Amino acid sequence: SPIGDLQLQELERDEEALASKRFRPERGSHRQDDKENWPRSRCLEEEQQTALAALSRQLEAITDVEELTKLLRAAGEYEERKLIRAAIRKLRAEEIEAATLAGNAQSSK
Repeated sequence: SPIGDLQLQELERDEEALASKRFRPERGSHRQDDKENWPRSRCLEEEQQTALAALSRQLEAITDVEELTKLLRAAGEYEERKLIRAAIRKLRAEEIEAATLAGNAQSSK
């Protein structure tokens, strides 16, 4: 039991040492670079949001799953692919709903 306690204490010390290394702030000029680049990264983020909004409007006009699939394969950014996949799911859901309504109308006759 005393050996187990010692091993446990040693493990806890090792974990604390790792945690302190893992969350230690970086040293050097890197923090200064971040401050200098922050307005630029903020501007890039705003540009990306604007581009994604434009893509979203463009996707609403597309009604062909094949065309959306081609766009999906050509897209490079995660957020773009995410929007395109959502548009594909929406179109497929609309197609299923239309087919279900057509089937219900057919069966009621």
